[in-house]
Amino acid sequence: MKEFPPTFIEGFHDKESVQKMEYVELGKTELLVSKISMGTATLSHFYGSVDEDEAIKTVHEAIKKGINFIDTAPWYGHRKSEELLGRALKGIPRKSYYIATKVGRYEADVENMFDFSGKKTRESVEKSLELLGIECIDVIQIHDIEFAPDLDILLHETIPTLEELRREGKVNFIGVTGYPLNVLNNSVLMAPGRFSTVLTYARYTLIDQSLTSYLETFHDNKLGIICAAGHSMGLLTNSGPQSWHPASDEIKSVCKEASDVCKENGIELGKLAMHFFIKLDGVTTFLVGMQNSQLLNMNLDVYYNGLTEKEEQILNDLQLNVFSKLEDSEATHWEDVELDNYWMEYWDKKKKNKNSS
Repeated sequence: MKEFPPTFIEGFHDKESVQKMEYVELGKTELLVSKISMGTATLSHFYGSVDEDEAIKTVHEAIKKGINFIDTAPWYGHRKSEELLGRALKGIPRKSYYIATKVGRYEADVENMFDFSGKKTRESVEKSLELLGIECIDVIQIHDIEFAPDLDILLHETIPTLEELRREGKVNFIGVTGYPLNVLNNSVLMAPGRFSTVLTYARYTLIDQSLTSYLETFHDNKLGIICAAGHSMGLLTNSGPQSWHPASDEIKSVCKEASDVCKENGIELGKLAMHFFIKLDGVTTFLVGMQNSQLLNMNLDVYYNGLTEKEEQILNDLQLNVFSKLEDSEATHWEDVELDNYWMEYWDKKKKNKNSS
């Protein structure tokens, strides 16, 4: 009989679901995490309005069905995701889940959006512990490392502060997240042995498979690989992306064409995207945003049962005739868009503040 993970609790979990779920060691952490994990950026206004009761119910259902790794961040809704998740976790046995949150990215205001200082890092961890209602964060991650003004602050403030917090028993493992894969790769190499996990998002999807070129380095460094945003932050769904999505008009147009085909055939593009996403070998866990039970069950159904024959056919057609339009284009990603916009806005605001003083 299959052995249950350490997070399993008799009488609390749906035993059949836990038996079906695959659990994999997260790098060298010794944490056995579910192959499908839960992202909570969707538990905030970033992805439209949130039905809080439904969101809490979905967190409970996900944990009971064997999802034991939950990722959040202060940036998601500017602490709203952590706050809502903390309410959801009340009454849930602490043994049944692992929590990952982040430091470094915080506010909507461009001047206060990022802060990688040791002081802010410590304050942020303390606030996360309070909002989540826990005594120790399983995985603390430096959020969107590409926005750090330089590597020195990471090496001399952020990482040492997190290591100090680990010695104090407030965090267990340290990770790094970001969008540009070369920056993630360089961060791992610049701090050998100091990271346990790496989180990459929207880099293995129906429109961008660039993560595959970096897996060897991540494996060589014995990192737990968290592969997130297989729906490309809403692009690969029938509903489409939010207005803030940084993708180019070309990418959005191709994805809309794909969603139109799916709608015409009574199929959800997000289901096809999920199926493609979770087929990548060498990844520890696939992190998926799920703010309601319908999405949770749809994604678990794809994981357990795959696609119908019709869905398989539509997916093949989309890959051959729609997504292939991006193959000869450099526009399969938005790597510099957010970074360039951020620094432009940041220095513009600094200049305006200086002129008005």
